[in-house]
Amino acid sequence: MRAFAREYFLMSTYSAKASEIKKKWVVIDAEGLVVGRLATIIATRLRGKHKPTYTPHLDCGDNVIVVNAEKILLTGNKLKDKVYHWHTGYIGGIKERTPEQFLNGRTPTRVVEKAVQRMLPRGPLGKHQLANLRVYAGPEHPHEAQQPEKLDVANMNPKNTNYRKAKAS
Repeated sequence: MRAFAREYFLMSTYSAKASEIKKKWVVIDAEGLVVGRLATIIATRLRGKHKPTYTPHLDCGDNVIVVNAEKILLTGNKLKDKVYHWHTGYIGGIKERTPEQFLNGRTPTRVVEKAVQRMLPRGPLGKHQLANLRVYAGPEHPHEAQQPEKLDVANMNPKNTNYRKAKAS
């Protein structure tokens, strides 16, 4: 009887198959949201960790659309002090930019994209999951046919918006 009881109570780990994965479309309005907090929510959605059927070696996350990326907030002095580095491949070709230069330049979506990219795993799976992210500077996006559901990140936690500015005013 003891052997039967031990076998009966053993748990088995569920591993989803690629054919069982159901992807949804989610739209997030980034206006007034703090970048780091927004990026963690997006990265969780892209990886699929919010689902009970999460499987680490498969892309089981949702497709995420971010609008109003040019109206994000950075806390503290990160707007001027944080620096993004990259190398052109030529000798002495190290380049750097601040988030303020990105937001005021021609690629204001780059700050959100880089924040999310650096929270995803490195390698082929991470690149595949990052391809499910679409970031737009303005309020319009061309994905209405997918019928995305709206995710209200601002109401999930008061800290997702810049709550210090809200308390001061």
